[in-house]
Order: sequence, then C-alpha cells, then structure tokens
Amino acid sequence: MGGTKAAAAEVEVAGHTVRLSSPDRVIFPQRGFTKADVFHYYLAVGDGIMRALRDRPTTLQRFPEGVEGEAFFQKRVPTRGVPPWVTTAQITFPSGRNAAELCPADLAHVAWAAQMGTIVFHPWPVRAADVDRPDELRIDLDPQPGTDFADAARAAGEVRALLDELGATGWPKTSGGRGVHVYLRIQPRWTFTEVRRATIALAREVERRNPDLVTTAWWKEERGTRVFVDFNQMARDRTIACAYSLRANARATVSTPVSWDELPDVDPDDFDLRTVPARLAERGDPHAGIDDAPWDITPLLEWAERDAAAGQGDLPYPPDHPKMPGEPKRVQPSRAKRTPDGP
Repeated sequence: MGGTKAAAAEVEVAGHTVRLSSPDRVIFPQRGFTKADVFHYYLAVGDGIMRALRDRPTTLQRFPEGVEGEAFFQKRVPTRGVPPWVTTAQITFPSGRNAAELCPADLAHVAWAAQMGTIVFHPWPVRAADVDRPDELRIDLDPQPGTDFADAARAAGEVRALLDELGATGWPKTSGGRGVHVYLRIQPRWTFTEVRRATIALAREVERRNPDLVTTAWWKEERGTRVFVDFNQMARDRTIACAYSLRANARATVSTPVSWDELPDVDPDDFDLRTVPARLAERGDPHAGIDDAPWDITPLLEWAERDAAAGQGDLPYPPDHPKMPGEPKRVQPSRAKRTPDGP
C-alpha cells in the first residue's frame, strides 16, 4: 500500500490566501527538501526577497517536478487560473515583442510563484513605473576555469575600491555558485543601452588596474584564468537570480547578500535553504540600505566617451540579441583571423 499524500493547504500571506498543493513533493532530492520547504523558505526571507523583487518584472525559473526534472523560464503570466490579485508589468523584449510578466507587489506573489514550482526568481533591473530605464546596475563577476570564489571576491574588492573613488555604494552578494554580484541603485534616467555602456566603462577601468585578475573579454578563448565581468547582464532581457533566491543545484544554495567585511571569508555553500532564514533573522539584511541613495552614473558615461575616443567602443551583445548600432562583429577572434573579411 502506498503512502498517503499530504493534503493541500491554504496559507494566508500578505492578506491573500495562497494554496500550497503537493507539499511533500521532493524538490531537492539530495537534501530531502520538499515543496513545502521551498514555500516556507520564501516566507521566512520575505523582507529580504521583497527588497529585491518589489515592483520588478520577474521571470520565473520553474521546476514543477524538482531540480532534477525538466525546467523552463516563464516570462508571461497565464491569462487563466491566476488569482485576481496577481499584478503584472508589460515589458518589451529586444525583438520588439511584449509580455505581461509577474511583478510582485507583496510576498503573496512570491508564495504563489513557489506554489507554481518556481525555484529561481530573475527580476529585471527596472521597476514597473518605468520598465525601459534601469534603476539597478548589476556587476556580475564570473570566475573562469582555473579561478574560484576567492578570486571573484578579490575582484569584487577591486570594484568596491573604484566605486569608493566615485562616491558610489556597491552592495555585494554571492551568486549561489562560484560568482559574486555587486549591485548599485541608480537613478532611473538612462536606457538599457546607456547603463550597459556605463557597466562596460566601469569593468574596463577595473580591468586596467587589475589585468591579471579581471577581464572584459567576451570571447572565452581570450579570458584566460581571470574573473570575467559579464557586462551583458545589463543588456535588455538579461537577468540574474535575485538576492535571497534559491538556486537550482543539489545543495539548494541561496544568492545571499553579505557585508563587504565578510565577503573575503565566506563560503557560498554555507548559504542554503536551511541556514539563510536564521542568518537573516539573527543578523538582518546586509542590503537593508540599498534603496537609500540612488547614484548618478554620469561619471561612468564620461568614461565610456573617453574610451570610445581612444578606440575602445562597444562590445558584442549576446548572440540572441538583435544587432545593435556601433556593435563590433560577433565573430570569435580565432575565426576572424582565418576569415579576415568576416562571415
């Protein structure tokens, strides 16, 4: 005789009733974490994750059968079967097509997404009030083969030193893997193209000062054993797992805000579904002040102009992005050498 399935529950969240079905379904087999564990994890880190998600169009990475099953990215909220209180925001993809994405107004939206099998939350760097002008500049430090989290943390320290010179405040977090993310709140005055240019300018300056540690080379064959600053995370429709989002790996790690002082010494594997709620409850959110002083990115745009005048213009966009004005050829350097005129 088979075991009895746990009954669905109705949970009150932020003034709404959210249904939790199949609570005992195993989502992280190697840890034994269930759908109920995921659901209640997100309630436990509610203040932190809402600081990261509130009013942001959000792509949902869903794993209905658990992290070892099939996954998909949901960019459109269904037109049927959705609670009437769920809010959306209309976003435009690089192709020009539109979608109504989930736009969390409160924690019930996060709980509803968790009920739908969402493990990872990927918010856009914009708010619903202006979906074409980012208010968040994201620096994604991605260790390449031969480097690790310690190298990414060191690179983040170099980013911090440069931001200090500019009078800007960066807010670091673990990626949930080997990488480090540094976020800046910025004034929502510039387009995606401009904010990406500013990110490239900042990355190039960090690279100039630390050429053995940091690279902005888009092509993997040119990166070497360095930490890559993935400037294309600021391209339209490119997103990063947010603060307090679970990651879809065997350990159920969490992309976790940390203080600058602790960053060099943390082990990202220590931050997971079990440990992060207690950490947040005991220590508070290291990103609590992130919204206090949005920064003016004009100095970075001036650096971008300086670089362009010196022959360092734009860099390639992601392969699925439409060709952009001023963008160099999207051809791997080793291939370009074989075919000088390009494809």
